Amino acid sequence: MTPHPSWSPLPPPGRLRTLALATLANTVGSGLWLAGAPLYLTRDVGLRPASVGLGLTLAGLLGLTAAVPLGGLADRRDPRTLRALLQLLQAAVAGAYLLVGSFPAFLLVAVLDALLTVGNLAVRAALVAAVGGPEGRVTAFATLRAVANLGIALGAGLAGFALAADTHVAYQVLVVGNATTYLVSAALLMRLPGYPPPATPARPATSGRARALRDPPFLAVSGASAVLALHATVLTLVVPLWTVSRTGAPPAVVSAVLLVNTSLTVLLAVRLARGADTAVPAAAAMRRAGLVLAVAMLLYAATFGLPAGPATGLLLLATAVYTIGDLWHGPAGAGLAYGLAAPESIGAYQGVDGLLAGLARAVGPALLTWAVLDGGVTGWCGVAALFAAVGLLVPALTRWAVASRDRRAVSGSGGHAAHRPAPL
Repeated sequence: MTPHPSWSPLPPPGRLRTLALATLANTVGSGLWLAGAPLYLTRDVGLRPASVGLGLTLAGLLGLTAAVPLGGLADRRDPRTLRALLQLLQAAVAGAYLLVGSFPAFLLVAVLDALLTVGNLAVRAALVAAVGGPEGRVTAFATLRAVANLGIALGAGLAGFALAADTHVAYQVLVVGNATTYLVSAALLMRLPGYPPPATPARPATSGRARALRDPPFLAVSGASAVLALHATVLTLVVPLWTVSRTGAPPAVVSAVLLVNTSLTVLLAVRLARGADTAVPAAAAMRRAGLVLAVAMLLYAATFGLPAGPATGLLLLATAVYTIGDLWHGPAGAGLAYGLAAPESIGAYQGVDGLLAGLARAVGPALLTWAVLDGGVTGWCGVAALFAAVGLLVPALTRWAVASRDRRAVSGSGGHAAHRPAPL
């Protein structure tokens, strides 16, 4: 196998490399759209900023309904082909933003976009499991995350040209560019082999979707991971607002903070994912993540009222610590979601996991801006306590989930199998 260069997030040639290139193409488009959409929709289309915010919030909530059904569909169909099809549909929807001229039209396109995006993430999780296999799926997840960060950064940089031009033609090129990346991604996905579901002599009485939704231990572990996922809102929304309103640091520090996070993610994502391939070590990694994220929240709190120099230094240090916690949390969440899922229902379980994470993303902006921007240092300390407590709780929840999974395995095999859970 070709060595993996330490400076490159791309894996050696092979199936994972192909999937990584498809992810890179897709996320370059994501970066284009994330950076350019607000100005395109307001300055070129003519929508009010409040209308854009309302439409995206409604679309995001409705989009969550696609996670579980499409995740379950990936268990019954080839996830490679299903994801490529979804990419083609997303290309059409992304291009449909060219036709938006009113709020109702925008809302329709945004809802379709959100449904496909959320469903695509659940299908992607099933495809990553198929490509990586039981031993390599968490490493594959971390690799794709590093690649995605690189792609989004590249796309955001390219969007800068359209934003600088600030013309109708430039914005239209941005929209077409985003749509094109979905087509490129779909073509790359079809270079992978197919992964048809294994033939089973009899279908279970309970569908994978229903089984995942009726698995309390799994829901508890996944819910805990979703609570920790609130940290994404901290970096992308709370820290920028805190920096300019509660510290003496200049606004340009916000860009430096995001650059530190992106750079460390590209460099360290794969390294910090090691050892989280199964549920027990993944739970230990989740515990570390919760504690480290708690420390980062306290460091952010300590920037309150500081002058420019010390505030800038402490913000960058806090972001480096935050990124370590983030990079432990992501693979740990994947390791738990994969490791605790019923083997024949990987997609459905990933859909449920994605649904809970999506709910956290939906409530995060309102909850955390209220807690921190209104609560100040006390709010930061409360968020730190929450992250630490959840991180410490995850190993116990995982022991419960592992025991439940093993009981199901014994029952399903007629009592001829036995598992002894490893200590956490």
